[in-house]
Amino acid sequence: MILTITLNPSIDRRYYVKGFKKDKVFRAENVQYTPGGKGLNVTRVIKTFSDSLIATGFIGGKSGSFIEEKLDELNINHNFLSVNGETRSCLAIHSDDGSQTEILEKGPVISNEEISNFNHLYNELIRESEIICASGSLPQGLPLETYKDLISVAKSQNKKFILDTSGDALKLGMEASPFLIKPNKDELEKLVGHVITSNDEIVKAAKCLLENDIEIVVVSLGREGAIVFNKGYAYKINVPSVKTVNSVGSGDSMIAGFAISLMEGYDFEYMLKVAAACGAANAMEEETGKVNINNVRNIINGINITKLKI
Repeated sequence: MILTITLNPSIDRRYYVKGFKKDKVFRAENVQYTPGGKGLNVTRVIKTFSDSLIATGFIGGKSGSFIEEKLDELNINHNFLSVNGETRSCLAIHSDDGSQTEILEKGPVISNEEISNFNHLYNELIRESEIICASGSLPQGLPLETYKDLISVAKSQNKKFILDTSGDALKLGMEASPFLIKPNKDELEKLVGHVITSNDEIVKAAKCLLENDIEIVVVSLGREGAIVFNKGYAYKINVPSVKTVNSVGSGDSMIAGFAISLMEGYDFEYMLKVAAACGAANAMEEETGKVNINNVRNIINGINITKLKI
């Protein structure tokens, strides 16, 4: 079983507006509403491959009810903790010139009692879970050590914990030695405290992160693929070009690919191909957090991996 954690979910509202500019009035050509937050993007992609899945986190108000209804429609198992506040919305305005403007709400303030209740729920849910994926930002009220604490609990029960977040939440989470982290280049620079200008510098920075007893460090490089570090080796993943429609959520889809591969017991290099193919396949879809299995299979066949000792 895979457990996905989205502590700060949202309703993702996408507006497609021709010629969008500030200080003007427009009518949207198309509007889409989907359950959002990085963890729910991961959840939807995992569901494409497996039913052995349950989603959790905090939800509240009518927005939270909307998310649960949509997950029910997708036949995704979920067990969220209801909170007094209203689940946030995140707005993305897409223009025909390719630009995207985003407005992200902060989300509800989580009380100490709600934190305690979630910790109790989490301890119940991980009993039947082998893989835990926690993704995204922390809502207001949660301590920065939250992911660190969740990782420690999981590790005490020999569970593999995948962490995909940023900033202090990532830095503190690393102290508990998650199984896998996936910083992008900007996040890696913040972790090591200096600008990175070459792949050699990426290698040096990643080796520093591995000193935290993290099994796998994935440095995502957008269109340039990714470099993955594990057991003294660096794996440069080169992904074939695809027709990009919407690249938002590709990193989340990559995390889903890792989770599925770990659950299925794929060998390491095939796991890298599955994860990278899921990320690329997501970019081919209009909807965030969605992949077509046939596209994933086709992309896997075109992926090249270069293995180097570090």
